[in-house]
Amino acid sequence: MMTERNIILTGFMGTGKSTIGQLVADRLGREFVDMDTLIEQREGRSIPQIFAESGEPYFRRLEASLCRELSAPRGLVIATGGGALVPEANLRAMEAGGLVICLDCQPAELWRRIGQSDNRPMLAEQDEGRFARLSNLLKQRGPAYARIPHHLDVTHLTPAQAAEQICVMVQKQEMG
Repeated sequence: MMTERNIILTGFMGTGKSTIGQLVADRLGREFVDMDTLIEQREGRSIPQIFAESGEPYFRRLEASLCRELSAPRGLVIATGGGALVPEANLRAMEAGGLVICLDCQPAELWRRIGQSDNRPMLAEQDEGRFARLSNLLKQRGPAYARIPHHLDVTHLTPAQAAEQICVMVQKQEMG
């Protein structure tokens, strides 16, 4: 029997990758892996702590290593960190073992979802600078996200609706 390809959800912070990924895994009877959670478990500290204590380059190396580790098709549902697939090598590794789907969301909705969160190290700015930082990050990552062939706009979808649409996308891919 051929191993099922992974389903990899990526996209900007706040698009619902982890929540939606868990729902997709539950619906399809697959194992769910949240890359950020796995990094936190292995490091014994939170993502904000890793950024503060070891820096972003160290964190990005952990992500790259994990992308390579998770690239084999094992029938997993994987939620990446928001910047994990920005480096093309990471994207190619994940594409080798599965279907990569980028979750998109309008900036105003992203701001509503994550604007006040203290658990977002990439938005570690004072209040007045946070929206500008979010907008700049979206612009910076836009070209990387655009390289991903499969997208789902989750701006007006509940997590359950998004999960259902992803399951349909996966079925279509499996059917050819």
